[in-house]
Amino acid sequence: MAMTLPNFERHLHQAVALYWKTLASQASKQRSGSADRGRRADVTGGKQMDGFSQLIRWMLREVGVPEAAVFTAKKLEVPGYFRATKKRDMVVVHKHHLIAALEFKSHRGPSFGNNLNNRTEESLGNATDLWTAFREGAYGKSGPRPWLGWVMLIEDCDGSRTPVKIKEPHFPAFPVFQGSSYSDRYSLLMRRQVLERHCDAAALLLSAESKGKTGHYVEPSADLTMRRFLTGLAAHAAGAIGAMS
Repeated sequence: MAMTLPNFERHLHQAVALYWKTLASQASKQRSGSADRGRRADVTGGKQMDGFSQLIRWMLREVGVPEAAVFTAKKLEVPGYFRATKKRDMVVVHKHHLIAALEFKSHRGPSFGNNLNNRTEESLGNATDLWTAFREGAYGKSGPRPWLGWVMLIEDCDGSRTPVKIKEPHFPAFPVFQGSSYSDRYSLLMRRQVLERHCDAAALLLSAESKGKTGHYVEPSADLTMRRFLTGLAAHAAGAIGAMS
């Protein structure tokens, strides 16, 4: 039986709007000195992705997941294999089993290149740590396989949309990267992580600062939409909790 997804679009627009409004508030409080330092304050102040955790908490409640099973502000640490614990952005835990672990990330310009490289290494490492810990029985020895998901919001601007050059002093990069922008490379990264089963689903949204406060966004990849992400999560979480009832 297919999962019926509640109407989530209004909540998603609100999440995008909250992202930009929170950045503006953080900037006004933290900015002191150069514009570059001020922009770093924008994205390191935290809370800008809270609207997405609120959206998913609401959606899980709508499909019957107990409110007490969803953690978004505290008790977010879960065991790792290569480290003691890792703090996730959201976890769903029911009857001592990890049902889902989610990450909410954002990337505002201007320094897209270094951030993308760091995000690639971080996401691959986090996935490896979680799946190895699961293999070793860290999240309940007889329960369901956890569902791992990643939501990414990128600033829609020239810096994220313009093709970038590749340095290839010894060997050519794979052809798919030729002529790609940073937003293209985020799509490739997230799609390939799903294909390689590093995560179960990923959602990529682009939003321009000029329209973002109204909740405007675009989804550049048909396989990385919030609808697809939420449908997978809702079906898994509701099914896993129902099986343990």
